[in-house]
Amino acid sequence: MKTIAITGYKGHELGIFDQKHQGIYYIKKAIEQRIIPLIEEGLEWVIISGQLGVELWAAEVVLSLKKQYPNIKLAVLTPFLGQEERWQDATKEYYTRILNEADYVDSITKRPYDNPSQLRLKNEFIISKVDGLLILFDEDKPGSPLYYLEIARKQQQFKEFSILMITPTDLDLLVQDEQAAENWD
Repeated sequence: MKTIAITGYKGHELGIFDQKHQGIYYIKKAIEQRIIPLIEEGLEWVIISGQLGVELWAAEVVLSLKKQYPNIKLAVLTPFLGQEERWQDATKEYYTRILNEADYVDSITKRPYDNPSQLRLKNEFIISKVDGLLILFDEDKPGSPLYYLEIARKQQQFKEFSILMITPTDLDLLVQDEQAAENWD
């Protein structure tokens, strides 16, 4: 697998409204644990759409892994121009920092937001360009990642396409492992 898209919930869908929330650490750790073996097997590109939440946290993970794995690259393919326009200033700064550090940045539709089909096009376009999808997803609480997942599942019908999930159970086990390790120290 040379390319993978990463997606998941927006922060507010997870009840996370602050970049200092403890849950972000565990989500980033889970992403890191999933993508390091992929990098070691030849993963070259991680693609996100720059959505707030899991996607930008994944970008942070990829950017931090570049020190250890200089061949990994990050692409941010936004669904439309200026997706950050209505965000708060601190969020815009965080987003801009990630875009500035990414290896490739572009917008799929070369115009500002004008209709919801741009989001569907973004999902379809990105899935058509990658070999797999890593998704933070809870089958019991589908939310926005479901749209990406449905397109990825359709892709599996036409070509070899990997779908890797990080589930709430995976996160719970990670938290338990981390807490057990802290208790040993």
